[in-house]
Amino acid sequence: MNAPASVMATQPSGTGHARKGAIRIQNVDKIYDAQGAAVQAVSDCTLDIRAGEICMIVGPSGCGKTTLLNAIAGFHDISGGAIYLDGEMLCGPDKPKAEPGPDRVVVFQNGALFPWKTNLENVAFGPVVQGKLGRAEAIDKARGMMADAGLAGVEHNYPGEISSGMRRRVEIVRALMNDPKVLLLDEPFRALDSLTKSVMHEALLEIYYKNKVTIFFITHDLEEAIFLGHRVAIMTTRPCKPKKILEVDIAHPRDYSVLTSPRFRALMEETVSAVHEEAVKAFEAGEKEM
Repeated sequence: MNAPASVMATQPSGTGHARKGAIRIQNVDKIYDAQGAAVQAVSDCTLDIRAGEICMIVGPSGCGKTTLLNAIAGFHDISGGAIYLDGEMLCGPDKPKAEPGPDRVVVFQNGALFPWKTNLENVAFGPVVQGKLGRAEAIDKARGMMADAGLAGVEHNYPGEISSGMRRRVEIVRALMNDPKVLLLDEPFRALDSLTKSVMHEALLEIYYKNKVTIFFITHDLEEAIFLGHRVAIMTTRPCKPKKILEVDIAHPRDYSVLTSPRFRALMEETVSAVHEEAVKAFEAGEKEM
């Protein structure tokens, strides 16, 4: 199941036609100046993420996964190489830092909902502030998207009045309100218990099947990676680059019955083996979170 670290964009399984949101990470380097000492977080990293796919990113803690996400989002600059979205350069030799934009939306580990606004107001907030939609139009759109995501009935509750899983779902719907090309997820379900997480996996897939946005998803949960992803990019310990690209050849749509299938277990074994090798290297090197 080894594939080249760079896999050219093709149509992901489960989609009907080519979609916008193809990301190309080309020979990217990132060097941090940590207390006066240069630290190579990413080195010569090349990865193509297909338009409309769910690409799961796994690897040891501190290997540079979030550094890549931040570079795509426009939060950090890069030291070399280039990143493209649908063939347009986001950052590169003459522009080391991408401009943040509504075409790339991030959902972080820690929630970012406004606690003083209702869930409906939270979801409608972005397009109104950016002047893309009037308030009434944004509220109508938000209500429809929340209903599609199984959130009907909690629109007028506040974030603190609903479960952690529902709050995560509200955040994902809010991220999709501006019709982004790419959804960037940095371990969004890390803090959830296993039962809530399993519900959120199926909820995310339901949302994805309706929107088919490109998803760049960082996780340490290997079962999560295989269950959700079209492909799993297994990254090396720092400096980060793809070690192996795993094609998850299990048909979409998926539900939790696939977890007991022989193919799923075989993919898990292959992923665990590759990640364990890099985790041992990271442990021996005393790597810390970047």
